[in-house]
Amino acid sequence: MTAFQDGKGLATAEKHYSHYGARAKELKAEGKKIIGYLSALCPVEIMTAAGVVPIRMVGNVSESITKGDAYMETIVCPFVRNVFDSAIKGRYTFLDGMVLPHQCDSIDRTNDVWRDNLKLPYWHFINFPHVTDDPSIEFTKEILRLFINTLEDFTGKKISDETIVQAIKLHNENRRLMRDLYDFRKSNPPLISGAEMMKVLVAAMSLPVEESSALIKDVIEEIKKRSPVSPGKSARIMLIGDQVDDVAIIEAIEGTGASVVMDELSIGAKMYWEDVDITPDPVQGIAERYLRKLKIPTTFVGEGNTYQENLDARFGQIKQHISEFKVNGAILFIYKYCDPYGFEVPAMKSYIESSGAKVLYLEDEYSTSTLARMKTRIEAFLEMIA
Repeated sequence: MTAFQDGKGLATAEKHYSHYGARAKELKAEGKKIIGYLSALCPVEIMTAAGVVPIRMVGNVSESITKGDAYMETIVCPFVRNVFDSAIKGRYTFLDGMVLPHQCDSIDRTNDVWRDNLKLPYWHFINFPHVTDDPSIEFTKEILRLFINTLEDFTGKKISDETIVQAIKLHNENRRLMRDLYDFRKSNPPLISGAEMMKVLVAAMSLPVEESSALIKDVIEEIKKRSPVSPGKSARIMLIGDQVDDVAIIEAIEGTGASVVMDELSIGAKMYWEDVDITPDPVQGIAERYLRKLKIPTTFVGEGNTYQENLDARFGQIKQHISEFKVNGAILFIYKYCDPYGFEVPAMKSYIESSGAKVLYLEDEYSTSTLARMKTRIEAFLEMIA
């Protein structure tokens, strides 16, 4: 892909990516309350409605875990351990609180470790169910109302339905803008590289929703000015996994001449492809989005009468992305000890292969220390596609 000159949007994204959390520190100094969260399974609309600033927490893939392992077993998800290590080292001193979901063992079983060692003024554990039937939706509405009550107690402000609806609209607009940016990846070659897109995704989740949307708009205007270049013949790759929030693996793929044109990551397409419906009770729409629309491996969506129909319900969006973005190769990048994603690999791999795309399965750490050996496997995989 021809190199393009960075402008206002991408330069700003680079700044927030490279100095992650800097804006949150500024807002903290201005008197805003900052609440961190670890997972896509977190209703940011409610936090925005409460007047607090949600920030998705990241670790440091270039730094070894030197303090966190004194508190957590090494069989805990490497992402969770790394972020905790960063927090213990003082990266998130600006936080006023954290929100953790009932999602996987690595989060559930370390909740007390986070709470007892960070000692933040606000702490909340959201007890999401793992099935999506109607009783589960009703249960989710109740646990979301409990979440609202705790935020009201913490902030001293009432959270009205009107405020929640306004927050839903802000986040839906943010998702729409990000989907518009994704559209630039459909061209051949894509007008925005995978590495650039990763930086925008990471920067966007570190900002209040209005600032995040303004950033995406600036990037869109910048990308619009790029001139299409001659069609390429490189592999068009989709990256699939949980929280991959560093450009290292993207650069390893694109350094071979391939293009990362789409993802199914919990900081990417998973976050931005499904909106919250505006319902008479706004909590209903939020419950349905996070329990039914958000396709994560810890939530069972049994919508079909057959195994194939259930596969379509769980992975159908991946096959749709493969078609729309003309993907011919998928890389499943799964963290070690991540049982929810690991258990899905056989079914997901065969399902993707049924679409005609080749699949590479990588199980690795949340770290750049093993990047060299991964590059070798990636290069061999891409030679199969070429």
